Amino acid sequence: MDCPRPLSIHSPFPYPTATVKPTPPVPMASIPTPAPSPPPSTNGTTTTTAATTITTTTTTAQDTLQPWIESPLIYSAHMSRDAGCNIYLKLDNVQPSGSFKSRGIGNMMLEAFLSAQTSANTTTTTTHFLCSSGGNAGLACATTSLSLPHSRATIVVPMSTSPFMIQKLKDVGAEVVQQGSSWIEADTYLREELLAKSEPGVKNVYVPPFDHPAIWRGVSSLVDEVVRQLPTGQQMNAVVCNVGGGGLVNGVCEGIYRHFTSNEEKVPKVIALETEGADSLYQSVQKGELVTLDGITSLATSLGARRVSERTWQWFEQMKGDFVSGVVSDKQAAEACCRFLDEGRIMVELSCGATLAGVYRDGGKWLREQVGQGLTDEEWKSKNVVVIVCGGSNVSWEILQGYKKTFGF
Repeated sequence: MDCPRPLSIHSPFPYPTATVKPTPPVPMASIPTPAPSPPPSTNGTTTTTAATTITTTTTTAQDTLQPWIESPLIYSAHMSRDAGCNIYLKLDNVQPSGSFKSRGIGNMMLEAFLSAQTSANTTTTTTHFLCSSGGNAGLACATTSLSLPHSRATIVVPMSTSPFMIQKLKDVGAEVVQQGSSWIEADTYLREELLAKSEPGVKNVYVPPFDHPAIWRGVSSLVDEVVRQLPTGQQMNAVVCNVGGGGLVNGVCEGIYRHFTSNEEKVPKVIALETEGADSLYQSVQKGELVTLDGITSLATSLGARRVSERTWQWFEQMKGDFVSGVVSDKQAAEACCRFLDEGRIMVELSCGATLAGVYRDGGKWLREQVGQGLTDEEWKSKNVVVIVCGGSNVSWEILQGYKKTFGF
């Protein structure tokens, strides 16, 4: 059967969500850098009278310019039925850039923009953002630059980048430069040629795709939202996401440790999925040390980091058994994309399909082995697993149909 075209999203919670509970910031446990993300920024004054206390809050520039949105958290009846537990979908595919990258890349760019404006003591300084990613990071950079005054973006991509993605970058106003046969060559050109150039009144800012503390801080806001959005009394028992270079999983781990290590609730497990041929973390886990892949052979090019960040490996060692690394085939990821479109009317790229495949795998049995080992059916039924639908723009109706022909399903 052909993949159906998207019409609507999953149904909402099948039961009342009650009042959304507040989530005051919880101090982060003593672990290696980076520092925990700050709570939402507010400035104001407090006036106390004999009868009452009145707090006046002022919205800051960071609040006004935030380049990402609070994305929905919805209950998936289809996936919950198959997995045997409660599956909640965190729909970051609705971010302005089409993926979770709006959080991390957006936060780093926002911090750099505010710093540039403050140091220059003027609002006329132009911030020039340069990113060497023709994928979702580059698109997030280009999209974010639209929301920041006096900003522009240049995206350097290798010659192998598809016209499909190049046009997407141009459509949001980015200057696109093609250079080199691989990301490494494109990044080298950006650093050595473009970043070194200076213009009067222009501050150049390098935007890495995933490896920066400000990126992880931005991504950690995802966990803050989930804690607020889950129905009152419900605890998050696990988070399922994918891992390429580590920007997403680093932010997830940071958010989890901020909320769960200083209270009596058990730290949720993190299930990180990759595809075969882009499985630098999984191979590192198998060898017991951080390794670099010889190359990327997976079709899920958004996961194509030959080596995960040092911070990702630190998190894996820090969390021990609460951080699980898994791998699926390109075919499993592609089938998951089509099934998700069929059931949920949401179109996502292959890298996100890896996350979904971890839930669909073996009819949900693999997920239960990782999260609910030793639990009775009734105990497993009460567990809550959050699946991060990270989105991605490298997808179209034609691309999904191509997967069906390639893999024969």
